[in-house]
Amino acid sequence: MHQSSSTPVAPAVQLPVMLVAEVQDSLLVVVHDLSRLDGLLAHTMENLMERFTSASANLADPALIEFKELDNVRSTLRAAVTELQFQDMASQLIIHTSKILQGCAYRLASESMGSEDGEAVPFVEEVPERPNPVTQDEMDAGSIELF
Repeated sequence: MHQSSSTPVAPAVQLPVMLVAEVQDSLLVVVHDLSRLDGLLAHTMENLMERFTSASANLADPALIEFKELDNVRSTLRAAVTELQFQDMASQLIIHTSKILQGCAYRLASESMGSEDGEAVPFVEEVPERPNPVTQDEMDAGSIELF
């Protein structure tokens, strides 16, 4: 017997079809919920950015420039706007997680139920190898590093 140098095949585990269907449905519900969460985060970020921009514009009024006490408020607003950039990182992570869960759901169905003749197999992007699509290394005013 010739043994190949490829990855060994794990023994097959038989699962009840209804269990597999329920797990797949649950994974797809989570993907949908993550998509909704991403939309809520984006909407909230837009609202906050609009309000912070308005407050900053009001503080830039020439009549208020002489009030040095407001410098701390201006600085705090700039920092808050910078921190809103984390929404972009959160969105990337949500999308990454959704792709992994969706891939797992379709693979689970495909592996356990197979596909029938003529049935189209849903296209799912290859599950990303990188476990952490975004990291935050530096958070200074206006600077974000994504890896």
